[in-house]
Amino acid sequence: MIQDHIKQKLDEAFKPVYLDVINESHRHRAPAGSESHFKIVMVSHQFSGLKALERHRIVYNTLEEEFNHGGVHALALHLYTLKEWEEALQVEPISPPCVSRKDK
Repeated sequence: MIQDHIKQKLDEAFKPVYLDVINESHRHRAPAGSESHFKIVMVSHQFSGLKALERHRIVYNTLEEEFNHGGVHALALHLYTLKEWEEALQVEPISPPCVSRKDK
């Protein structure tokens, strides 16, 4: 499963304090069983001193193979330092509903 592979790669690369990889493909008009859209909530000491864009870049670089050849289409990234996570009361953000262009 791509979801498990992503989780393993992120765990190895970032040694997170907290990691949740959620398959949200069903919310994006993807066929049943798809693994193309994921929400990632990760807390890592490696994010200390990095701006949000820098954090996103290193995660996207880590998962480059999954984008190029693994069928991953999109990531919703929620990346925290331990302090930021504690300030957020350790609550994962809720994903907004997806509205495709056909729905508008």
